[in-house]
Amino acid sequence: MVFCMRTTLDLDDELVKEIKRRAADSGRTMTQELEDVLREGLRSRAPGGKPFRLRLPTVKGKLLPGVDLNDRDSLYDIMEGRR
Repeated sequence: MVFCMRTTLDLDDELVKEIKRRAADSGRTMTQELEDVLREGLRSRAPGGKPFRLRLPTVKGKLLPGVDLNDRDSLYDIMEGRR
């Protein structure tokens, strides 16, 4: 049984156009094309190389009044100073 997880990605417009074109040319869905590209990219990593490790700083904080973490567009507006 195959399980699929739904997610949201913010992609460059030109990248989306290219993957849509590739999908249309091959008669496949964007999801199928993206899955293949991701699988190939993951497979092509040099074996034995040290994997990249991202270390993010942890800071104490609190949710500001009026911020809705479920509203992506509103969050972008706040982060980019439009609100």
